[in-house]
Amino acid sequence: MMNIKENEKLSILNHSCAHLLAQAVKHLYPEAKFWVGPVIEDGFYYDIDLGDKVITEEDIPKIEKEMKKISKDGKKIVRHELSKSEALEMFKDDPYKVDLINRMDENDTTISCYTQGDFTDLCRGPHVETVKELKYFKLLKFSGAYWKGDKNNKMLQRIYGICFESQEELEDYLNFLEEAKKRDHKKLGKELDLFMMSEYGPGFPFFLNNGMIIRNELENFWYQEHTKEGYEFIKTPIMLNKELWELSGHWFNYRENMYTSEIDEKTFAIKPMNCPGGMLVYKNSLHSYKDLPLRIGELGQVHRHEASGALNGLFRVRTFTQDDAHIFMREDQIEEEVVKLINFIDRIYAIFGLTYDIELSTRPEEKYIGDINIWNKSEKALEDACHKSGHDCKINPGDGAFYGPKLDFHIKDSLGRVWQCGTIQLDMNLPERFDLTYVDSDGTKKRPVMLHRVIFGSIERFIGILIEHYAGAFPLWLSPIQVNIIPVSNEHHLEYAKKLSEKLQERNIRIKLDDRNEKLGYKIREGQTKKIPITIVVGDKEIHNDILPVRIYGIQETMNVSLDELLEKIEYTIQRKEKNIAFPKL
Repeated sequence: MMNIKENEKLSILNHSCAHLLAQAVKHLYPEAKFWVGPVIEDGFYYDIDLGDKVITEEDIPKIEKEMKKISKDGKKIVRHELSKSEALEMFKDDPYKVDLINRMDENDTTISCYTQGDFTDLCRGPHVETVKELKYFKLLKFSGAYWKGDKNNKMLQRIYGICFESQEELEDYLNFLEEAKKRDHKKLGKELDLFMMSEYGPGFPFFLNNGMIIRNELENFWYQEHTKEGYEFIKTPIMLNKELWELSGHWFNYRENMYTSEIDEKTFAIKPMNCPGGMLVYKNSLHSYKDLPLRIGELGQVHRHEASGALNGLFRVRTFTQDDAHIFMREDQIEEEVVKLINFIDRIYAIFGLTYDIELSTRPEEKYIGDINIWNKSEKALEDACHKSGHDCKINPGDGAFYGPKLDFHIKDSLGRVWQCGTIQLDMNLPERFDLTYVDSDGTKKRPVMLHRVIFGSIERFIGILIEHYAGAFPLWLSPIQVNIIPVSNEHHLEYAKKLSEKLQERNIRIKLDDRNEKLGYKIREGQTKKIPITIVVGDKEIHNDILPVRIYGIQETMNVSLDELLEKIEYTIQRKEKNIAFPKL
């Protein structure tokens, strides 16, 4: 989907609509005071102090109606420039605007505000010329928001909305939101028995049986593909001594996000990253230049303290498993290794039908380590690797980590939403901190170059993305139940259904035999609700003819095939990791 902030015209339109919202609220609630109303990626919001009033669902249509009334009046939006003292006088009765004005740069001699009819608001602008241009908008949701994001401050009312240039664009977006709502991974996770959350562990997901099947399939796939790419695998401890985290630098830069405990009167920390353990593994043995590149992978569980308000299903949790790998190499191997890695990532994402863009984040202007020449060479190596692998990369200047540049992979799902998952990060810091070396061809010790990389990002978040990407209808190889077998009558057809189930299970196909004493139509509909890829209804005709009626999820017509043909096609589809049976000629 489009990022409103990156589209200048839509950005101006949405910011102007935030003022329209504020004016309507002021008409309906004269005591209202306003904090800020910025443009965000998916529209705008305004933070409002309504005293003791709490916004409800019933208030939103009233506010929208007033906004439409103001828009029809067609008042011009006029810019005024004020001195700081004039601005303070104008907004003296509004403590929120006074706070904003007092925090402005002293060198900013002119302060601007915008007036539309009977409403004036402090703002840098720009805005559309008249409120008449603000026709196609929708208020989307509301919530509480602490003033300045500080939980010690007053709770304000935040109202979100979006504005477009045409009714068609607005309707398209609202349809998109409706589809996204149906795909909400929290909703589907509950309906499909994939995972749960508990008040006894906020941010700590519980994977249920169906979710574990998906997770195990993803992890098995990960190990298989990494084995093909020459990776070795390790498992490092989940808790390590504070001294290690001081050595790595995490203790000083990440302490507030780490969970700690006392063991034998010493402080230990549960790992928020896998990297320091990977450094110890590398140092465990001597390495020659002939050993490099050395690719070491770890599905490592980490814990990070996230604010309770930021927790969001599987997307933002307090414990997750990173599909981590650390690659140690010589400097002359960087480009070749990154090309290989991009091609690997490309192959993985293609399995799931995910396209992506690559962003190269370069050296920060300040607070970076290492020689500028090494940075320049590293950035060029990453950029050249992108081009050699057949990809362009958008430059994100100054946004690299302090220890090295990185490539971020922004994947696009079936609704066009963008998620940042994979990353390739060059690190000049940890090899130095941990004194990592290898013996070069001339017998001298050299410092290896190191890459951090993930592809899924985290198993948990990637599963959440896949739930929404597939709308819960997983491809056959990932689906917790692959075949649903329903006897028409338990009395007459259950024995045959059991034999059929056994033959499928012998081929490691995950089946459900629905032998409940429920109506046939109910069982078929429930199988569709659970999005099971294949349904077979067994009756007299199937027993006598030895032909199976196969119903594929999402396809209306039934296909009649023999058991041998069905088994062959299921195994073919799973092996190739295709979405569903396409009945190819084998």
